[in-house]
Amino acid sequence: MEKYSYISNAHTDYLDELYKSYKENPESVDYSWQKFFEGFDFSTQKFGENGGKTNGHAAKGATVSSDAVLKEIKVSQLIHSYRSRAHLKSKTNPVRERKDRKALLDLRDFGLSDADLDTPFQAGEQLGIPGASLRKIIETLKYIYEGPIGFEYSYIREPEILEWIKDKVEKESLNYRLTAEEKKRILYKLNEAVVFENFLHTKYIGQKRFSLEGGETTIPALDVLINIGAEHGVEEVVIGMAHRGRLNVLANIMNKTYEHIFNEFEGTAVPDLTMGDGDVKYHMGYSSEVTTVNNKKVYLKLAPNPSHLEAVDPVVLGYVRAKADRIYKYDYKKILPVLIHGDAAVAGQGIVYEIAQMSKLPGYNVGGTIHFVINNQVGFTTDFDDARSSIYCTDVAKIIDAPVLHVNGDDPEAVVFCMKVAAEYRQKFQRDIFIDMVCYRRHGHNESDEPKFTQPSLYNIIARHPNPREVYNKKLIDKGDVDAQLAKNMDKEFREMLQDRLNQVKQKALPYTFQKMEKEWQELRRSTPADFEQSPETFISQETVDKVGNALSTIPDGFKPLKQIEKLLKERKEQFFETKVLNWASAELLAYGSLLLDRKIVRISGQDVQRGTFSHRHAVLKDAETNEPYFTLNNIADNQKSFRIYNSLLSENAVLGFEYGYAMANPNALVIWEAQFGDFANGAQVMIDQFISSSETKWQRQNGVVMLLPHGYEGQGPEHSSARLERFIELGADYNIIVANITEPSNFFHALRRQVTWPFRKPLIVMSPKSLLRNPAVISPMSEFTSGKFREIIDDKEADPKKVKKLLLCTGKVYYDLLEEKVNNKRSDVAIVRLEQLYPLAQDQLNTVLNKYKGAKVLWVQEEPVNMGAWEYILRNLYKKADIDVVARDEAASPAVGYLKAHNESQKDLVQQAFA
Repeated sequence: MEKYSYISNAHTDYLDELYKSYKENPESVDYSWQKFFEGFDFSTQKFGENGGKTNGHAAKGATVSSDAVLKEIKVSQLIHSYRSRAHLKSKTNPVRERKDRKALLDLRDFGLSDADLDTPFQAGEQLGIPGASLRKIIETLKYIYEGPIGFEYSYIREPEILEWIKDKVEKESLNYRLTAEEKKRILYKLNEAVVFENFLHTKYIGQKRFSLEGGETTIPALDVLINIGAEHGVEEVVIGMAHRGRLNVLANIMNKTYEHIFNEFEGTAVPDLTMGDGDVKYHMGYSSEVTTVNNKKVYLKLAPNPSHLEAVDPVVLGYVRAKADRIYKYDYKKILPVLIHGDAAVAGQGIVYEIAQMSKLPGYNVGGTIHFVINNQVGFTTDFDDARSSIYCTDVAKIIDAPVLHVNGDDPEAVVFCMKVAAEYRQKFQRDIFIDMVCYRRHGHNESDEPKFTQPSLYNIIARHPNPREVYNKKLIDKGDVDAQLAKNMDKEFREMLQDRLNQVKQKALPYTFQKMEKEWQELRRSTPADFEQSPETFISQETVDKVGNALSTIPDGFKPLKQIEKLLKERKEQFFETKVLNWASAELLAYGSLLLDRKIVRISGQDVQRGTFSHRHAVLKDAETNEPYFTLNNIADNQKSFRIYNSLLSENAVLGFEYGYAMANPNALVIWEAQFGDFANGAQVMIDQFISSSETKWQRQNGVVMLLPHGYEGQGPEHSSARLERFIELGADYNIIVANITEPSNFFHALRRQVTWPFRKPLIVMSPKSLLRNPAVISPMSEFTSGKFREIIDDKEADPKKVKKLLLCTGKVYYDLLEEKVNNKRSDVAIVRLEQLYPLAQDQLNTVLNKYKGAKVLWVQEEPVNMGAWEYILRNLYKKADIDVVARDEAASPAVGYLKAHNESQKDLVQQAFA
């Protein structure tokens, strides 16, 4: 047989170059190739050509048969393919055969045959079995990779992480053994999950509960995650999940009492209506403290969530970030976010992609999230073939190199192993990891839905399939791990306890209770209507003004700013220390700086917020040569809080949700999201409707998040004119939010400070300016910062009520167009009054204004089309108090025209109509 030098005559130039690289530096090639070449060198040294003995060392030109070398390569490729593709063949589906995904792992796929099965191969070194036969190598690979867990990790590009995962998969999983007590605990938690669902199903037939049946292994999985997490330093676990299985988690993980859950089913848990409208039982949040098996205390929080499935994800992450920033001193290992997804939702909801892209960003990093997918293989009743294009619902994980462990939900020990790996991985690498627990859903979307309408064959199988507790109990009995009577006793005792608790509830309804609030929230109170008649004083001292002004206008030695920034710094200095008149940007930054000196957290995020969309803010300066940032507001005083301002990813929904969650965790933080343009809020409407405007009335959770939405008609087309003021006004009820359209820098300053001065918290929505940022008329004297408070209504201080025949009521930017017309034409017969806060409307103040100009014709003037803006809201509130008419653009389907010339003409006509 012809002999070949491995280096000079290998069949591929690629292997030639790879081997040369290895000989020069072993670390220069992939770890698997290192092991292969080590094995190859070992074989040539020990056995020589064709397996013959040699007493020398294999030099660079050592020769072996080309067939032997190529087969070693093929076996190495087989091992690599198993690591990469065997998850496609793993036994992860408990109720139906997996589709043939063309894993390509047969011998013939690698040019091997049965004749090679008993041949030893050094490639086995990669699995820790050097010189093993091909038969042994394949048996090992099948045992590791084709069992109840499908390991998907080969795409990870960081060598340390890749090797850690590989070690867990190929070594630790082989030696993983549970103690008898651990097995009994799994069975106990499975029993709780199964019996709880069965009990509710028999006692409350037809009532919606979105049961966990088929996915009950979720309960022992979460139980072990909390216990293992605590062993690795976790002190708090924050869970976000939709409705599927939520009641079971509340009862058997969060320790919400069975009495209160039954109370809700009985319909006797009617809240005091002064506390709000409430929400259905499977949307509510809960907080508790549990003690682990090793006697460690862990604080648990289940975030409230509406029916919008994944909407809670960024809220949880923002909440965790706020807790880590404030309580855990940036030690993310002490607080763990867990997001529980449905398979259809994790694949179908774009917000999942958004939070994945947030996971490693400085402004949004939370030290890694554990994603647990309850994969019941249908979305509503749609099969996965119609629900996604990807093979797996978790394929979004690959964009951030997050490993995925696909696991059979009928194998609790395998699920527990996955949770153990996930907990250790998150704590070690501070990265996201996904567990895809493949299970099924016993009933329809809800308990009165019939899934056989769309899935008859699948549900014929499910109807005959034993639940996970029965499967596991049989396995334990067959192995002799537990007595056959144990599960029966567990079932009987737990069922009797539930019946006893239900009897107590039926005899006497329990008082309605809300979830426990953290200490900082307990120190606040709920608002009353009287709170909105006058704002509290929010002025600051001149000393504070000077400190902040000095920081804003000073840069360190050696810092080289752009020429435009040099000019900006000079202007800031003049404003603070010479003219003592501040524009919008200076007033805004003064508000932030003053709060930082008050030891309040200030956090802002959004697209390009550091400089501001319209380059007005410049909160972070960049060195023109080094690009190094300089945070002016971090250099006010030694004992201040640090300024947190982050340019966000190009996302609205997830980023706003994150900031809402941050504000939910810390009432003593000013938390702001700024939209690039106001209409960008359209992409975050779920957050606005389901969380910001309604969470206080639904879930008894106050929140002080601020939304800055650039709004105003300036000829920039329909997409960048309107923040849809009308939508936010329509959302206003029961003093739930603040909607403002502010025209003066000092008033904006006071509005921001008021957010953390009030003894309660309310979301603030500001129709923030664009052109007004540089309008020379938009300035405020220093006296309005060192005295005063927010003004809900600003009267026309130049008007003489005796001369006024026409009263123009308006809000926002249009005021300056009206003011210019009034001044240019010396119209003393017209008064212009601004409503700076539209909701809640300061009705007493407005009544005072109307009485002051009694007899004058009242007009509401707005830039928006008559079917938009605030007109209908104003009419609804004033039709009994004044004979009022409107000046507005004609009714339109689009917010604004797309041509500057047309805009200018309509704006001119608008103003002229107001003064006609």
